[in-house]
Amino acid sequence: MASQPYQFLHGIVDMGRISNGIRFSITDISPPTARLMPTIFQDRAGISLYDAQFSNAHLPRGMRCPIPDDIMDQVVDRLLRFQITCEDFGVPPENIYVLATEATRTAPNSTEFLARIKNRTGWDVQLLRKEDEGRIGALGIASSSSSVAGLAMDLGGGSTQFTWVVEKDGMVTTSERGSFSFPYGAAALMMRLEQARKEGKKAEKALREEITNNFREAYPRLEVPGSLVEATKARGRFDLYLCGGGFRGWGYVLMKQSKIEPYPIPIINGYQAHRDEFHDTVSVLDVVSDVNEKIFGVSKRRASQIPAVAVLVNAIMDALPAITHIQFCQGGVREGFLFDRMPQEIRGQDPLVAATLPYAPSSGDAIRILLGSALPTTSSPIASLYYPESFSHPLLTALANLLFAHSRVPRESRSAAALHSTTTGILASVNSLSHTQRAIIALVLCERWAGNLAPTDESYQRQLVRCLSAQETWWCQYVGRVAAMIGDVYPAGRVSPVHERIQFETGWESIIKKKEPCDLLRLRLRCNHDDAVLRTTPDTLQERATGMEKMGKKKNWPRGYGVRVGMTIC
Repeated sequence: MASQPYQFLHGIVDMGRISNGIRFSITDISPPTARLMPTIFQDRAGISLYDAQFSNAHLPRGMRCPIPDDIMDQVVDRLLRFQITCEDFGVPPENIYVLATEATRTAPNSTEFLARIKNRTGWDVQLLRKEDEGRIGALGIASSSSSVAGLAMDLGGGSTQFTWVVEKDGMVTTSERGSFSFPYGAAALMMRLEQARKEGKKAEKALREEITNNFREAYPRLEVPGSLVEATKARGRFDLYLCGGGFRGWGYVLMKQSKIEPYPIPIINGYQAHRDEFHDTVSVLDVVSDVNEKIFGVSKRRASQIPAVAVLVNAIMDALPAITHIQFCQGGVREGFLFDRMPQEIRGQDPLVAATLPYAPSSGDAIRILLGSALPTTSSPIASLYYPESFSHPLLTALANLLFAHSRVPRESRSAAALHSTTTGILASVNSLSHTQRAIIALVLCERWAGNLAPTDESYQRQLVRCLSAQETWWCQYVGRVAAMIGDVYPAGRVSPVHERIQFETGWESIIKKKEPCDLLRLRLRCNHDDAVLRTTPDTLQERATGMEKMGKKKNWPRGYGVRVGMTIC
């Protein structure tokens, strides 16, 4: 039995689902961040087992050949190198898994290949069945967010898996039929598309119709539960979750051509596209047609496969007209395999809360309650104003946990460090946050530290703002300024349960502005005037109160949205 902390280290080799390499990783699933499955080492070997079986020039195009000896030797050499790396990190041998899927499972010399790996490394390769591939892919998607509900697709090199997935409170359910596997992986489809184009337009049209019909016929056979269908109708949206290298490449191209230029969040997980944007294959193909255009996150090989992915995207959208939103996920075999092995209580943790728990102050719960008490409990009587649903309980908990995370940063850099915390800072490695969450946290924390930024950081801030609605942007300022007051009063993040220094109360008032009735959010700050800290900081709190009221003036509303604020200190 391995001793702490090494028993929580797991080494994963993923070969077969991706068309452009074999991935090696070491993951630390120790508490309290096990839910996040943080990667402490990752590497990639640029060896395509799929291409190796179709690259023999002496065979007819499309005919599979055995994996060549030199390729097998290269793979084994990289496995031996990873074995040494695992020893260096202290990964227990029983926690190392070599996972292989279609490219290895269906290779003509699969048995010989597996025996060669066993002889030289001592490792047994776990061959995932088609059904397992879909289930592991769905679990990988489930791990990429606090909850998922919709259709799911995993695009590998040789095949595409299609199913539905629902994850709630750590319980993951998928179709009882498993997943449907189609031979439309990025590399495989590229070969078929090239062949069809050589044969003429009729062959190309037939290929497109074949793909569309297969997905259209598969959808009812998935037996999507009525509860999921009804929930999507109630929300007015139907989500499609995508993972796999080919789809991620498509997502990065969408970021490249986004109206927000440059797009400020260079992380594919949590990126969302509307149906029309996702289905605009003409624009995507136009971007990748320029060979001199460098696209972040898209290798030359991946760019060469975009035309094939475009065929798949067109077919999916034609076959599944109910889809309204597309969610891109980082989760794959590594994430799905580990997520499957976790107990439900860990899977059920909110990843945002788990990610921020290491930074929580000693009175994190009290800070969260205080922060939440500054938000209205009802909508306004006239205009029905209310804070956005994106300011959820987990998000407020995360903000409370992070409220003092940058206190050690020099004063002039705190706002900038907070602004970049979700992309290149302390939350950059957390692959389970939406882009909306990343933008909100960054903007709130920046405001918490007064928002003093250098010109380059101001530009980045403006780009983050464009990732949010006008409503979310205003409430980021509001919550951030409330957080600044909390930081002033509790500089150590420690709240005495018997000696509270401040309390917030909120309520709506109706006022007359330019002869028109309108809403005003009244924020009351009740102070314990016997407290020494408050007796020595009255001017600071008054300045904060003035700032709150200024942001409530219509001329200061971002993009035309805002709430009038009146603040009283008593």
